[in-house]
Amino acid sequence: MTLSEGFYAAGYLVGLGAFLGMAQRRRMLTDGVLGLMAVGLLGGMVFANLTQRLLGGTAGKTVLGAIAGGYLCVMVCKRLWGIRRPLGDLFAVAISAGEAVGRWGCFFGGCCYGRVCHLPWAVWQEQAWRHPTQVYLSLANLAILGILLWQERRNPQENTLFFLQGLLYCAARFTIEFWRDNTPAALGLSLAQWACLLGGAFFAARLYSLTQSVRRTYEALS
Repeated sequence: MTLSEGFYAAGYLVGLGAFLGMAQRRRMLTDGVLGLMAVGLLGGMVFANLTQRLLGGTAGKTVLGAIAGGYLCVMVCKRLWGIRRPLGDLFAVAISAGEAVGRWGCFFGGCCYGRVCHLPWAVWQEQAWRHPTQVYLSLANLAILGILLWQERRNPQENTLFFLQGLLYCAARFTIEFWRDNTPAALGLSLAQWACLLGGAFFAARLYSLTQSVRRTYEALS
């Protein structure tokens, strides 16, 4: 096993550990939830490779495809299995924790590298000094995880962490894409940035709707 493969494997394990830890904390560690965890993991892995092949034309994985694919697979299986309780918060901490570790696999594997730069923290990759965008993404996910855990202490409405994580991740990924070595798709933005704009709008709308619902409920009880 190479160093990059080791970090990829560690990322999955850390993500699973974060999922199980949050499930146990919320007393949701049931067979159905464990089954959905497996569905989300496998669906994410399949869609990560499929999206990269279809949109990028190369072998590899894309995190945005993994998130979208895992989300769709979990939603379908929840309906088939009759599980109604929201599980998004469990996946939110798992994704952030897992990617914070897994992105180091990208760093040591030499993929997802940044544009050429001459900053003091530049790294030598692909025959040039470049932005360590893999490290940027790792640190961004670590920061997002910290925000989620801080928010969790306030006992938020279920799925608040999920929508918040999605919004913060889309914002971070959109920004970091400006430093990645990629090919613009339209109007100077990459495919990932367009996906982040759409995803960010979706998560922002759902988060706003959720907070408004909580506010109306609070006002009705006051």
